[in-house]
Amino acid sequence: MKFYQNVFGWGFVKWDGPMDYWMFSTGEGEPGIDGGLSRKSEMSPPVYLTIEVPAIDDFIEMVEINGGKIVREKMAIPGVGWFAMFLDTEGNAFGLMENDQSAR
Repeated sequence: MKFYQNVFGWGFVKWDGPMDYWMFSTGEGEPGIDGGLSRKSEMSPPVYLTIEVPAIDDFIEMVEINGGKIVREKMAIPGVGWFAMFLDTEGNAFGLMENDQSAR
């Protein structure tokens, strides 16, 4: 949770239910995903999500400063934007996407 709080500013609240589960919010009044996180297990399949960011270079730096690892360097998707992939501090893979129609 600390990784996502530091990199993206997400907020977390522990669920009062019978398992370790935290509700999260990605921001007020902004498009995004709200949902929850639980501990990884062999029973849970990997999920790959891409997070839209306003400036990919800034978020690549924040990922690395906070212990994440860039596994696919920034690349252009022509006419769409800039894309990179990272592993968080628990080894989960995510994408970063900056919309930029002039990307080449």
